[in-house]
Amino acid sequence: MGGFSAASAAERCAVGIHTSPSSPVSHPRSRRQQQPAPPVRRRRLAAPLAVSRRSLLVPHAVAASTDRASPEVRTLPPPPSARKRLDGLLTSLPFLSCRAQAVGRFNLESNSELQVTVNAAPQGAIAEINFEATNTSGSLVLHWGALRPDRGEWLLPSRRPDGTTTFKNQALRTPFVKSGDNSTLRVEIDDPAVQAIEFLLFDEARNKWFKNNGQNFLIQLPTSRNQGQGASGATAVPEDLVQIQSYLRWERNGKQSYTSDQEKVEYEAARAELTEELNRGVPLEKLRARLTETPESSERDAPASKTTATKELEKRASKQEKKKKKYSVERIQRKNRDITQLLNKHKPGVTKEQVQAAPKQPTVLDLFTKSLQEGDDCDVLSRKLFKIGDKEILAIATKALGKTRVHLATNDAEPLILHWALAKKAGEWEAPPSSIAPSGSTLLDKACETSFVESELDGLQYQVVEIELDDDGYKGMPFVLRHGETWIKNNDSDFYLDFKTKVTKKAKVIDTGDAGKGTAKAFLERIADLEEDAQRSFMHRFNIAADLVDQARDAGLLGIVGLFVWIRFMSTRQLIWNKNYNVKPREISKAQDRFTDDLENMYKSYPQYREILRMILSAVGRGGEGDVGQRIRDEILVIQRNNDCKGGMMEEWHQKLHNNTSPDDVVICQAIIDYIKSDFDISVYWDTLNKNGINKERLLSYDRAIHSEPKFRSDQKEGLLRDLGNYMRSLKAVHSGADLESAIATCMGYKSEGEGFMVGVQINPVKGLSSGFPELLQFVLDHVEDKSAEPLLEGLLEARVELRPLLIESSERLKDLIFLDIALDSTFRTAVERSYEELNDAAPEKIMYFIGLVLENLALSTDDNEDILYCLKGWNQAMEMVKQKDDQWALYAKACLDRTRLALASKGEQYYNMMQPSAEYLGSLLNVDEWAVDIFTEEIIRGGSAATLSALLNRFDPVLRNVAHLGSWQVISPVEVTGYVVVVDKLLSVQNKSYDKPTILMAKSVKGEEEIPDGVVGVITPDMPDVLSHVSVRARNCKVLFATCFDPNTLSELQGHEGKVFSFKTTSADVTYREITESELMQSSSANAQAGEAIASLSLVKKKFLGKYAISAEDFTEEMVGAKSRNIAYLKGKVPSWVGIPTSVAIPFGTFEKVLSDDTNKEVAQNIQMLKGRLAQDDFSALGEMRKTVLDLTAPTQLVTELKEKMLSSGMPWPGDESDQRWEQAWMAIKKVWASKWNERAYFSTRKVKLDHDYLSMSVLVQEIVNADYAFVIHTTNPSSGDSSEIYAEVVKGLGETLVGAYPGRAMSFVCKKDDLDSPKVLGYPSKPIGLFIKRSIIFRSDSNGEDLEGYAGAGLYDRLVNFFHETRFTHMLKNSFSITAKECACFSVPMDEEDQVVLDYTTDALITDSGFRSSILSSIARAGHAIEELYGSPQDVEGVVKDGKIYVVQTRPQM
Repeated sequence: MGGFSAASAAERCAVGIHTSPSSPVSHPRSRRQQQPAPPVRRRRLAAPLAVSRRSLLVPHAVAASTDRASPEVRTLPPPPSARKRLDGLLTSLPFLSCRAQAVGRFNLESNSELQVTVNAAPQGAIAEINFEATNTSGSLVLHWGALRPDRGEWLLPSRRPDGTTTFKNQALRTPFVKSGDNSTLRVEIDDPAVQAIEFLLFDEARNKWFKNNGQNFLIQLPTSRNQGQGASGATAVPEDLVQIQSYLRWERNGKQSYTSDQEKVEYEAARAELTEELNRGVPLEKLRARLTETPESSERDAPASKTTATKELEKRASKQEKKKKKYSVERIQRKNRDITQLLNKHKPGVTKEQVQAAPKQPTVLDLFTKSLQEGDDCDVLSRKLFKIGDKEILAIATKALGKTRVHLATNDAEPLILHWALAKKAGEWEAPPSSIAPSGSTLLDKACETSFVESELDGLQYQVVEIELDDDGYKGMPFVLRHGETWIKNNDSDFYLDFKTKVTKKAKVIDTGDAGKGTAKAFLERIADLEEDAQRSFMHRFNIAADLVDQARDAGLLGIVGLFVWIRFMSTRQLIWNKNYNVKPREISKAQDRFTDDLENMYKSYPQYREILRMILSAVGRGGEGDVGQRIRDEILVIQRNNDCKGGMMEEWHQKLHNNTSPDDVVICQAIIDYIKSDFDISVYWDTLNKNGINKERLLSYDRAIHSEPKFRSDQKEGLLRDLGNYMRSLKAVHSGADLESAIATCMGYKSEGEGFMVGVQINPVKGLSSGFPELLQFVLDHVEDKSAEPLLEGLLEARVELRPLLIESSERLKDLIFLDIALDSTFRTAVERSYEELNDAAPEKIMYFIGLVLENLALSTDDNEDILYCLKGWNQAMEMVKQKDDQWALYAKACLDRTRLALASKGEQYYNMMQPSAEYLGSLLNVDEWAVDIFTEEIIRGGSAATLSALLNRFDPVLRNVAHLGSWQVISPVEVTGYVVVVDKLLSVQNKSYDKPTILMAKSVKGEEEIPDGVVGVITPDMPDVLSHVSVRARNCKVLFATCFDPNTLSELQGHEGKVFSFKTTSADVTYREITESELMQSSSANAQAGEAIASLSLVKKKFLGKYAISAEDFTEEMVGAKSRNIAYLKGKVPSWVGIPTSVAIPFGTFEKVLSDDTNKEVAQNIQMLKGRLAQDDFSALGEMRKTVLDLTAPTQLVTELKEKMLSSGMPWPGDESDQRWEQAWMAIKKVWASKWNERAYFSTRKVKLDHDYLSMSVLVQEIVNADYAFVIHTTNPSSGDSSEIYAEVVKGLGETLVGAYPGRAMSFVCKKDDLDSPKVLGYPSKPIGLFIKRSIIFRSDSNGEDLEGYAGAGLYDRLVNFFHETRFTHMLKNSFSITAKECACFSVPMDEEDQVVLDYTTDALITDSGFRSSILSSIARAGHAIEELYGSPQDVEGVVKDGKIYVVQTRPQM
């Protein structure tokens, strides 16, 4: 896969027809389409005898039609297989004389054909191209232009057929002449420099473009008309010069990887270029002198007098030829590895101590700032903190009551004099008017001197000067300090306070207490204090950053994040890079090296921070000691000297580089290279700059501004490309952290190359690399530009996996290895994005393979990657299922896709919670543009592998849904409704709201534990809550439409109709909708009036304590316990023997009230009574306090005695027998169940149905936990279709809390016909990433007299409560419209012990992988449900578990 071959290519026919690939065509939905601009040729054509890199257009090829032409053309090599077929064709064609005709025939449509004939005219004569299209309309047009080697764009010849028009000055349009069923056209070319014409066909009547297999047609004209005596008479070019020219072409084209056929094309193109020069009269010796950089000499002496440059070029060409042979493989062979070897479990967490760490003791300057900000209507215009030794001086400009004031305060105890002035423009010193000089000041010629006055705040001493200005025309205040005869300056510069109004977010939120919440606040404020000094130069910034590394580490994760946010703001040009300070490049690179060394050391010692540290390093250049930076300064002089370009833009850039080099210089260098390669097209220069964030204003903003544009001569081209290419290595060595070539060179080692560049530089290879690693990296470099990205992606991943052990083991030169890994990761993402077009029509297996590659790459960049790796294993299993022709593969792959999306969403949420608060607070302190702050985390996510993966999933989702016959909708609650469309972000945020008219919510997020708001008749969401989740059951009970829409276009369309009235109709698998009028809404069916309304008022009977603290199952009656307990007791002995029923006891109704009335709990009772009073006044913050107060109850001795006796007599273990601490755990669980009476859902649900909340009574069902393999919920009538002949069930791995609680992902779902219970049908595979598991323990379940009210069965008032006692957070969430998570507001069951959360690997789960086992378990579950339904004689909602293949039922209730 080398760059070129020195072997001579076979002779080629002088007449050829070519095509050039073009971009894919997009198809807007609108049927009315404007006619787009077709492509314009932008690259120069190779010389006449060369075989162009564009693929040949073979006669009889199919010319595919399209609705419009592509807007862009990219020249790419053809596939090797196509090239081989074309080579075979060419060798079979007879050679043509000068006047021969070449005929091409192309199918346009099924009955239409294009024939092309070229008349090869003698030298200087007119060439004719004849076109004939058969069976066409009379509106066919030739859209065309000519190609010349000296022009990059299409040439529009002056000799044109009649009727020709110009299209946007970029192309010609010539109509065909209709003759019978055919259309004909003749084009004449009289310009001998024209070598080819390029064209498309356009049928104006049908608005249809015809292209050649998606490419432009290209016809190369006979070479004899523009080659003097023709090929046979041309001067032969010496092979050594052809070899050198082909090597130079290869370097100029970016050292791309060519197939052997492409090498021949390139070699002959090089020969043709030289032949053309000879035919124009350039002497051979002059040609040799240019190529070898030697003085002209006679031809016979040339071979014997090769210079050093000649030998070097030939040596490099020969070396490349050898390299080609060594790396000729088309793709690497990846090693077989266990994916779990890539597992990382480093979970960066934020401890409570880190978030709530005591703030630093406020200094006197902090107190002074606070005193100013607390003033009435005081806005802080600007604030600067300057260091003066170990002391500080604070300068603040404020505006209050229309007056602008300047305040200067210092903690320096020495007597100081302020020497100051005012400025209306930068650099100006103007003495202030005497009217504003503070008392005792001395006015000088251009300044004023004012003594500081001693003052005190909270016992702390400081000095202050206050100045009130009377003129808003002043822009700032320059000043210095004087102590006696000693002048104090700002690092040899004047201090300066800018008055420009910059109202910061900090000033706005100073009194709310929310500023800086969720951040390392003190650390961020320290960064803000140092920013002024950091703006002086990159040297200052990186040295300051190095000084801050230890402080960031001590602040924990949020400190590291704060450092990253600051560096990211810098790298995205949100902060000033350089201001009035000259610094040598070597000083910048030394500071970078110091900073990155500190990051490297932290990377070694703190693996939980590696992901964030990688992000910091990727935003910072590598830096380096010694002459690494100095080369930037020296080598620009070499470029100017070698290429005679010492003035103009190059001199301005030279001055900037000497003054302050920056990452912008990498972009500028690339822009100059692109400009030269485009044959000096200045628009290309600006395009490169603009795409990388540099415009004219930024060039002018440098301390050494760049005013001019580059301008070079054509004879400077080769030398500039060579020298700038070498110079780019030096720039990237300092500034780029993700450049692949420089990263590889640094790790693999290199020596100096090129006179004047990297002189004397020798980098040794990193030790410890595997023996085949250099070859692997060479493979990557050889394929980095390949159109087909798959082999490159495999090579990049293999390289990253090989690197991983060294990155973990903290190897020598770890920093260089990290930068190499970052570069490999960056190149991978770029290659994937480039391959999207390749995947447009790819088979599902290939798309899944690409998804697997991207997942592996993401796992290699993630600290906690367990879930990602199990997603990857799932995709690998899906591909295996395809190979085995398993008809369930698409359904299983859909679950993998859903889980992968959840992993990405979780990653995005983690990043947002971790980074965004720091971005917002630091952004407010540094006055960063608000838009840059708002999208901070979003841009981080977009720039990573997660965004690339998300794009692939979005492409694949509709493919899977189609194969699995899933459609675009999942209907959870099928109800026909009409209402007004309202868009909300989260259903949770509006669950307590009441809508005064029928409303259909478009909710972007639904977790599964929310309530349906009053007035809502429908909920449409892209989320996928379980069909048996709380919100799903509630929707069905309340006759509310509830459906998941998987089509983003449909969702977007519906969201665009916000405020309009729509009607929705459903089947079990589809939803139809239409817009209606408000009058139609009034006339709609009465069902809509019932849907979403509050349930009619119900009544509760208050339960009394009947003298028993604990009872066994035989005593479960309506007066003692709720229906949950009674049902489980009823099942005992009545269900089939193979269905287990767990042993149960209960704490009956009234026990809570009895305990509360006990003398030991008087204080608790008083507090609860007081809190009830607050609730009566709608102070809902009392709910959280109520729950917390319940936890203070003390257990009466009699309760402990009776509960122990009942549990032991029922065969259950007594926790107190293990230890007193175990009993306390059980008692706390009981109290949590009681406390759940005051959770938000229960309280507001009772208000909604007008129930007296005091009448709610709570019994507690006590059961021994079955340590389940699986948990399930059964509805014995299919809830989606209402089919009573069909059982519907959902199954999860582990405990059932992940099914009935708000855990993300979908359960396995299946249906089973009651007359065929041995044939369950899987509807969906599981995508829940988490399973809950627990050791032998006791669980305490709520069982109230309100759970079985009409409309509540199957989704009672009480669900699981965890963390409700985190009062600070809970109260804060209450203040925000009750935006709390379901896990925090619900209580269903409380285990005595904490469950273990396990990340699930479904590829090792027999329920997924073993079809026989799956069928057996699912059939058993269905049979259990059917047996219980027959026992009760009505549809049932059944919960249970599976342990070692045995079915256990833990509760049942009527299905609503």
